[in-house]
Amino acid sequence: MKKKVLFLCIGNSCRSQMAEGFARRYGSDILECESAGLAPASIVQPMTKKVMEAKNINIDEQYPKGLDTISLQELDLVVNMSGTRLPPHLTLAVREWTIEDPIGRPEDLYIEVRDQIEMLVMHLILQLRNDLRKRQGIKPTARKVLSGAGSRSK
Repeated sequence: MKKKVLFLCIGNSCRSQMAEGFARRYGSDILECESAGLAPASIVQPMTKKVMEAKNINIDEQYPKGLDTISLQELDLVVNMSGTRLPPHLTLAVREWTIEDPIGRPEDLYIEVRDQIEMLVMHLILQLRNDLRKRQGIKPTARKVLSGAGSRSK
């Protein structure tokens, strides 16, 4: 069963949009995701779209949303990148990611933030896959080492 994850930041215009894009691309087998903002902007920043396109991830269909548009009771996890304390009515599992907000800053910072978010999303996906394997009772298979035992030389 897929985990339902919300990526949350302030404006849902940069960081959470990047995280949603990476999660959809890399983790669609293990999670369903959305993104939202505490105070949603009117657009996804053009620089956000540009730096994601450089990773061959198109987020043109994504748009800023507020928490009021999200069905919170269906979520398994909120990844908070806002840097602010979440509303007390959110009684969900929360992970805090400290990521600088690049809005209005140079492209270099957008790239740095994008790369940081990519690594964090990849790590989250790996954790979710490992958790699923554990719940299913699947253990890593050990490699069989071939030795000289049992072999015959002529």
